[in-house]
Amino acid sequence: MTHPHVTLPRLTSLARQAAPRLLEGVVAPLAVFYAALALLGFTGALAAATAWVYAGVVWRLIRRRRVPATMIVAAIAITGRALLALWTGSPVVYFLQPEVGTICVSMVFLASVRLRRPLVQKLTLDYIHLPSAVLRHERVRRFFARITLLWAFVLLANSAVSIWLLVREQLPEHSVADYLLVRTAIVAAISGTAVWVSVHAFRRLLRRLHHETPAKAAITA
Repeated sequence: MTHPHVTLPRLTSLARQAAPRLLEGVVAPLAVFYAALALLGFTGALAAATAWVYAGVVWRLIRRRRVPATMIVAAIAITGRALLALWTGSPVVYFLQPEVGTICVSMVFLASVRLRRPLVQKLTLDYIHLPSAVLRHERVRRFFARITLLWAFVLLANSAVSIWLLVREQLPEHSVADYLLVRTAIVAAISGTAVWVSVHAFRRLLRRLHHETPAKAAITA
């Protein structure tokens, strides 16, 4: 089988594409919550974090830009989390809810491998075009299955660390800031390592495919 040459975009190009989404969806909400927590307390932080998400939706509507479905889901989710946290008066409830969701997502990753439809492959194809001939290659199928397993366990590890910190701290109000800092640092380290491993392994896979193509052509000749 002859496989077309596939080039992975430069990391700088991928970073430029991902940076705005990362800043808006991850960094900014955390900064808003942390700043409001220091100035207004936990209730004010809940209101500020919720307002940030809805401000993003309103800004897109004003500029007549499409509102991503993920942003709508995020707005609904953070509203439910905030209301439940206010009703119970417990920060633990607010921070525990997304961890339960992350555990469920990790189970979906594991199930996708079992069903031979690795979820990482579907997510990768949203950003990088790979010809169907390459996707049918046995090396490629094994790669996506292994990387999907990797990310399933990364998600489980992140959730386990977060829940352990919640249980250990019991989150009295004065420890919420400490929890956020420690949890963010650990999760960033785990996820950053997994990203490096995934990209490095993908580059190595593509190099092997490029080297196999001329070799197989020579044997066939």
